Amino acid sequence: MEQRINFQEKGQKALKAMYGIGGYLAKSQVEGRLLNLIYFRVSQINGCAFCLDMHSKDLRVEGETEQRLYLLNAWREAPFYSARERAALAYAEAVTLLKDREVTDEVFGAVTEQFTDEEIIDLTLAITTINSYNRFNIAFRTEAGSYEPGQFAVH
Repeated sequence: MEQRINFQEKGQKALKAMYGIGGYLAKSQVEGRLLNLIYFRVSQINGCAFCLDMHSKDLRVEGETEQRLYLLNAWREAPFYSARERAALAYAEAVTLLKDREVTDEVFGAVTEQFTDEEIIDLTLAITTINSYNRFNIAFRTEAGSYEPGQFAVH
């Protein structure tokens, strides 16, 4: 598979706008490690190799265990995720997939039990942003494997 466009090189203006969102989310009340877990799960759903490589490396640096990474695709059956993480993962899946063009009351109710309104807004922004990155990387066939942890960190 050959890369079509190097958008990290040629898309600096577009990326600057997206990096602004990353800067905002870096200051969010939602934990950075949880955001990375969401980014990893959404990237699994979308099949974005570049983002899977990136977020798995960042999560490992943050202390995430191999077991939790390996079983994230089956988080509902695995006992290692907190109620807050489970609510966020269910919400991330619902917003990404939009089955029947909605987020169910059950999923939304679970997320409201674990997060404030402001945090839910930030979660939604994080989910839509990683979906956008996934689509750029998939459309342009960005090659996976070269990412270094923290390479795109926003402070």
